[in-house]
Amino acid sequence: MKQRILGYVQTIDLLLETDSPETDWEEEIRKHLIQVGFFQHERLIHLMVTLTFALLAVGTLLVELVTKFMPLLGVFFLLMILLVPYIKHYFLLENKTQYMYEQYDEMLKRVLEKKDAVKEEETETE
Repeated sequence: MKQRILGYVQTIDLLLETDSPETDWEEEIRKHLIQVGFFQHERLIHLMVTLTFALLAVGTLLVELVTKFMPLLGVFFLLMILLVPYIKHYFLLENKTQYMYEQYDEMLKRVLEKKDAVKEEETETE
């Protein structure tokens, strides 16, 4: 998933940089919103998994503190070891999805500029 979101964001950045006149921004926006939806779903799932692991880790630590059953410390540390990559991955998904919103805004700006240019041409020809 990491490679997919990084590759997709890079592709859209390149598309925005080149700003080719042949680019159909409305079609690109449509495709972009589909991808944003996929990544939002992935982000939600990873949030739930991350929260579950965090709650399990805290719960395990609390039970260990109350019962003084030392093997639970091992379980707690294993959960913490798993929690760190989940947090890193969720952080990536969150930030890149937010960045994709900015890309969408830029694409929308290009559509509106194109429509304004067409209106101006129509006004000049009348």
